[in-house]
Amino acid sequence: MRYLQNLKPIALGVLIALGLVVHGSRAEAASEKLVVAGGCFWCVESDFESVKGVKSAVSGYTGGRTKSPTYKQVTKGGTGHYEAVEITFDPNVVTVDRLLHLFFRSVDPTDAGGQFCDRGDSYRTAIFVSGAAQKAAAEAAKKQAQQDLGRKIVTPITTASRFYDAEDYHQDYYKGTNIVLTRFGPKRQAEAYKRYRKACKRDARVQALWGSAAPFVKH
Repeated sequence: MRYLQNLKPIALGVLIALGLVVHGSRAEAASEKLVVAGGCFWCVESDFESVKGVKSAVSGYTGGRTKSPTYKQVTKGGTGHYEAVEITFDPNVVTVDRLLHLFFRSVDPTDAGGQFCDRGDSYRTAIFVSGAAQKAAAEAAKKQAQQDLGRKIVTPITTASRFYDAEDYHQDYYKGTNIVLTRFGPKRQAEAYKRYRKACKRDARVQALWGSAAPFVKH
């Protein structure tokens, strides 16, 4: 009898440990990734980090040939890489279909030469899919967006390749507190970002295209 009594706290400890393992596995399983390119990655990161269910949005480079590319290399051209953002999200809170719907309405998917004031191949729009389910979702979202817009959408849907994180100073640029030198003079990153976004007319163009359907327009 005393032996059985001694087992109780041990069994309880085992059950608690198993519960923590199961909970951790579920939490890990409730994460998916979607990679999109929508011009300036600061802006895409800022937009999608505001979406409920998005755990993180990381600025980076993908789609090209150069290994471990730098910002200077990518923007100069010749690497084949896009400025892109890797979105990690909880599919129990926000679906990939919803994220793709928001993505198309946050960019100008009719522009094959870049986005807004940022021109060149690295600033084009694209969706990088992982698996058949994401591909089908992206194709459906593109078709619906084209119907809603009534214009041809040129955003390609391609298979995801290696994603390279951008330099640290690009991450969360839109809310940074470091002082940077801009054409408007020395500014904190967050203020510099707001001025850049307005000067680039990103929101003005998106609103002109999508009207009230534009989800991230900054007034």
